[in-house]
Amino acid sequence: MLAGWEWAVVLAIVVIVAGGKKLPELGSGLGKGISEFKKAVGGDKPQEEQKQLKEGEVNPADTKPGEPK
Repeated sequence: MLAGWEWAVVLAIVVIVAGGKKLPELGSGLGKGISEFKKAVGGDKPQEEQKQLKEGEVNPADTKPGEPK
């Protein structure tokens, strides 16, 4: 794994290559790519779980024995 100073060197190289004005575009593109990858690999499970929590539904598999539902 990279240490703190190694990340600083990598970031400096990215700034030099891409330029400071392009960094927000690169960051948003990277974020979108990661979220699309997560959706493709794991489906939309986190969103479904959030909807269930908001609606008050509890999955019996998520509760421990002895806990109220």
